[in-house]
Amino acid sequence: MALLDILVAPHPTLAKRAEEVTEVTDEIRQTLNDMLETMYKAPGIGLAANQVGILKRLVVIDVSNPEEEEPKPYKFINPVIIESSDDSSVYQEGCLSVPTFYEEVERPAEVTVEYLDETGTKQTLKAEGLLATCIQHEIDHLEGTLFVDHLSKLKKGMIVKKLTKLKKQGAFNKKQDTHTL
Repeated sequence: MALLDILVAPHPTLAKRAEEVTEVTDEIRQTLNDMLETMYKAPGIGLAANQVGILKRLVVIDVSNPEEEEPKPYKFINPVIIESSDDSSVYQEGCLSVPTFYEEVERPAEVTVEYLDETGTKQTLKAEGLLATCIQHEIDHLEGTLFVDHLSKLKKGMIVKKLTKLKKQGAFNKKQDTHTL
């Protein structure tokens, strides 16, 4: 496995829509494993392939508490939300591509997602709470949307301005606009 560099907003790749995976191969499975390792090391609870510069519809998530339970990783290939609840919930979201910033975002409280697993088998998962929020957050990445895009223009503008300033100060790898683990 390998650690991957995580792109930092406003990197242009983060604003692009990821492409469907047409075949689940060993390379796709290895990418998912590398993404999981990168996510755990960061540490984070979700990571979309866009965030590591790969424009494929791949997501990894683990919302388990590492201090209290065994890891419970999810690996999603071509995830699609097929149903959302009318009820909503608000979570304070952060993002590995928007380091150090957290804001409350309102999303549907429950979602049902269809995806392919590592064997290429179609799966359906009904999620609620933090897992539902995380799934929506990561699928947003696959569409080129960041959690800050759900905020007011003023809040988003302030965050992007501060990230740009941090980049100029050398907080991230200037060549690639990434942060390494």
